[in-house]
Amino acid sequence: MNKKQLQRENILKHGFKLQRIYPESKAFGPVELCKKLHRHEVRARRMTEEMCNIVDVDHDSALDRIEKKVNEILGSGPHVFINRDPRGYALKISTEDALHLDIHKDWGGYGIICPEF
Repeated sequence: MNKKQLQRENILKHGFKLQRIYPESKAFGPVELCKKLHRHEVRARRMTEEMCNIVDVDHDSALDRIEKKVNEILGSGPHVFINRDPRGYALKISTEDALHLDIHKDWGGYGIICPEF
């Protein structure tokens, strides 16, 4: 199995895990769901970096819109929030909610919505 095939398999597995956690997200296929969420992850991460580097830029309202859109895509289930620390992933599930979930977690125990594979 080459690197690209392994990456696709990991994305597919993660998409199925997300669909089990968020049953209303099944309107999308597992790969399509991961792609949609990844676009929001990239936008949010870019904005949090800009917030640190450019002092007079306010991205809070845009980040709130991204957070709302991600929660709409996923539907009912654990609430997803945007971590405004640019050193890690942006879209996360709280530690309490992620504790019993079969999902990728960071060192702090937060559930990661869009891990890099």
